Amino acid sequence: MARTQSAFGRKTSFQIGLAVALGSALLCYWAAMDKNFWLLVTATVIAGYYSANGQLYRFAAAELATPDFREKAVSLVLAGGLVGAVAGPNLASHTRNLLAVPFAGAYLSLAGVALLSMAVIAFMRFPPLPAKKASADAGRPLSVIMKQPAFIVAAAGAALGYGVMNLLMAATPLAMQVCGFAFSDAALVLEWHVIGMFAPGFFTGHLIKRFGVLTIMAVGVLLNVLCVAIAVSGVDLHQFLIALFLLGVGWNFLFTGSTTLSLQAYRPEEKDRAQAAINFCVFAVMAVTSFASGALVTTQGWTLLNLGSLLPLALTGLALGWLAWMRRAHQNAA
Repeated sequence: MARTQSAFGRKTSFQIGLAVALGSALLCYWAAMDKNFWLLVTATVIAGYYSANGQLYRFAAAELATPDFREKAVSLVLAGGLVGAVAGPNLASHTRNLLAVPFAGAYLSLAGVALLSMAVIAFMRFPPLPAKKASADAGRPLSVIMKQPAFIVAAAGAALGYGVMNLLMAATPLAMQVCGFAFSDAALVLEWHVIGMFAPGFFTGHLIKRFGVLTIMAVGVLLNVLCVAIAVSGVDLHQFLIALFLLGVGWNFLFTGSTTLSLQAYRPEEKDRAQAAINFCVFAVMAVTSFASGALVTTQGWTLLNLGSLLPLALTGLALGWLAWMRRAHQNAA
């Protein structure tokens, strides 16, 4: 991903990602029509390239925005997820039985969305890719960039925040099923969780600008801790709903804050390798928590799963405190 961005620039790289999304959607359609499970799995794996590519949109928004609007730009990109959260399920619902084979129509509509996105990107203006010179400074090695406190905390906040969110979100439908709730109840809880994830994007950037990125990330940690406290207090519908909503808002504060903080850790010529490293950390943790979530909730239970998530939250909180202390000490020394 980093090499594609470096070689072809943002615009072409994003178009390649959308082309992959288009191809994987058509492959899913073929798999559905052919009733081929492993082809469907393969298509989904291929779609992962687009998913990783899409994770760079927030960084591109920050680069296109003026310096005083960067926090809000990142925040608004994440807020766009709210549109997808509403439009996606409705589009799938209205097209799943469009053809004789269930969901085949939904995959075709997804291909249409990819084409529409390619058209939108085509009209966007990105800074031209600078000409490469033999004497040009390639920036610091990734090993040096990753040793910076700001980078460490940004990567930890993004990865651990995403991991806790993914762990609890994926386990929620299973836990609610065990508790005897209907599928519609689980859908309602997840709907409010998604609203919590993306709706704050309309104002998170403003909050970061006013109160500081570390403060907002700390609030995100506290909201996740409050989510755990509510989740372990009982298994009524309102407890699941409130807990997952707070989990979504906490994730938004942590993820938006981590992205904003990371902008302080690298120079323009280092952006590709630095952003790729952060996204690698996020997706690695997501992969582990995705596999672990179902196994943990079915073997250890909902309560222990939530209590266990306090460990990564504590590590994130300690990392934020460490960076705040280092910055304060540096200011006092100056």
